[in-house]
Amino acid sequence: MSGTLERLEATIAARRGADPASSYVANLFAKGRPKIARKLGEEAVETIVAALAEDRGELIGEAADTLFHLMVLLADAGVPLSEVLAELDRREGVSGIAEKAARG
Repeated sequence: MSGTLERLEATIAARRGADPASSYVANLFAKGRPKIARKLGEEAVETIVAALAEDRGELIGEAADTLFHLMVLLADAGVPLSEVLAELDRREGVSGIAEKAARG
């Protein structure tokens, strides 16, 4: 796992129980999964807009926001990033078309 993502995952876990008035992460957790999921969706849309505008700097920032909010959602659901990465590892070398067909 990337050191950056590993540190971020630890920070999210540490801030989960903090005071929602002083921690954005704690505030998201306090509002619940629907708010976290909506925020992830908003960030994903902003990432798409930045990509379509061909604004590299904005795309980088929005992609970072999207990854951050995805990790908050995963933490809320009790899914460690290592499990998501293991799933990506499992899919490595498998055609996307074949992998999708195997799900059906």
